[in-house]
Amino acid sequence: MIERYTRPEMGAVWTAKRRMEGWLEVELAAIDALAAEGTVPPEAARACRERASFTVEAVDERERTTSHDVAAFVDVVADSIGPEGRWIHYGLTSSDVLDTALALQLGEAGELISAGARDYRDALIDRALEHRQTLSAGRTHGVHAEPTTFGLRLAGFAFEAERNLRRLERAFDGVRVGKLSGAVGTYASLPPAVERRVMESLGLRREDVSTQVVPRDRHAELCGAIALAGAGLERFATEVRNLQRTEVREVEEPFGSGQKGSSSMPHKRNPILAERLCGLARVLRGYAQTAFENVALWHERDISHSGAERIVLPDSTTLLDYMQHLAERVARDMTVDAARMRDNIELTHGALYSQRALTALVESGMQRDAAYRIVQESAQRAWDEGTSFRELLAQRLAGDPAAPGREAGSSSDPAAPGREAEEAAGIDWDAVFDPGAYLAHLPELFERLEALRD
Repeated sequence: MIERYTRPEMGAVWTAKRRMEGWLEVELAAIDALAAEGTVPPEAARACRERASFTVEAVDERERTTSHDVAAFVDVVADSIGPEGRWIHYGLTSSDVLDTALALQLGEAGELISAGARDYRDALIDRALEHRQTLSAGRTHGVHAEPTTFGLRLAGFAFEAERNLRRLERAFDGVRVGKLSGAVGTYASLPPAVERRVMESLGLRREDVSTQVVPRDRHAELCGAIALAGAGLERFATEVRNLQRTEVREVEEPFGSGQKGSSSMPHKRNPILAERLCGLARVLRGYAQTAFENVALWHERDISHSGAERIVLPDSTTLLDYMQHLAERVARDMTVDAARMRDNIELTHGALYSQRALTALVESGMQRDAAYRIVQESAQRAWDEGTSFRELLAQRLAGDPAAPGREAGSSSDPAAPGREAEEAAGIDWDAVFDPGAYLAHLPELFERLEALRD
């Protein structure tokens, strides 16, 4: 991954030095296990552990001759030990070392990503609780639907973040698997007892049945979980982008002192962090596709997965780690304009209350289709003409013989708005148009949210 999107802690997991340190851990664990099984003399095992060393530069230089990275590594380490170095890589095939060491690296990456996923989730929980009663317009199809609260919207993102955290934990656990079963998985060179000792010492599980490699469905599942977590970050970022539009202006991502939004238009404050999250989520989905292509290898193994995997696994974990911390920053530091949200609720002049008006009329005795016709006509006129939905509805009820509380031949003026028609229907219209009605059940939802924290 390019430096721009690499946090130092995750970058350290995927250095060439750390990769080879993992190889050495596996090699030395194998020698210790062989000594415990009586194959390697104990003094030789001690010599290997005490003297074994390498430098990345030496391995790279040796690889120019071997054209094989593990073989070059084995040569360098064996030379550093002396005569006892002959036991390095005894009975192993390269993938025994590569796949088992990869599991160690992925374990380290998983700890960082899980911590970041938890921090992102907690940031959403904090802001959701802060804005649990901040009224805003709910939108479906991008169009105002009914009032909700901004806190409830964030609570939905928090629960999604929780699901992604758990998916990631399961997927990382799924790749904490190694193998020392040899060239085609038959344990022809080393018995299962050696593998068992090595995996126990490294804190890994053994693969139940391997070929020359650990099956790549495990790694595909991980990349799929990473891509799905990225999609969750993208969904949150898309919401911020939409709410930051000039015409909406309910939320604004952090904008630092001295930051410039445009090289040519000084007034601009663009949602560049949210847009970056959306773009990078696409990359994660591409990596997931590559990981799925890596599952089907020829027979016991080919290396079609190898080159792709050297890019896909480090890059996808590094990128998600970066994205999670970026999203956490947006969640914690975004500006929320509660007053603007309240103003935007009034853009349809009360039409957002149409469902409550409809149900009130049905409860009062009006047939649903007739009630729907009256409410729809009044609500759409309010929206189109910029007139109060409540007043238009009162006028419509005053002139409709089917309205509850009116009898055929009534002499009341159909053009007269308001209270008489409302009262004739026997409906508490103040309650119908009370935004607090949309908050009545939210305490239960926020109790669920508060229970999320570990």
